[in-house]
Amino acid sequence: MAIARLHGGPLDGQIIPLESVDQESLILPYSETQLTYQREGEATNTGDHDGPSEVAFRFVESSDEISPGDD
Repeated sequence: MAIARLHGGPLDGQIIPLESVDQESLILPYSETQLTYQREGEATNTGDHDGPSEVAFRFVESSDEISPGDD
C-alpha cells in the first residue's frame, strides 16, 4: 500500500491512497474544477515493517480559478 501526502493548494495536508508508488502526478476533483499535484522526491517508509510507503506531492495548478466561498 502507498499513500500520497499533499502539499500546497486547497488540499494541503491531506493524505490519499495511491494506486502505485511510482505515480508522478495526480489529477484530483475539487468542487467544480480539477487540481494537479506533481510528485516531489522519493518514497519514504519503503521497508517491510515501517508502515505504508509515502510519497510527497506538491500543488501545481487548478483547471479553473479557485475562490473562497461566501460563508
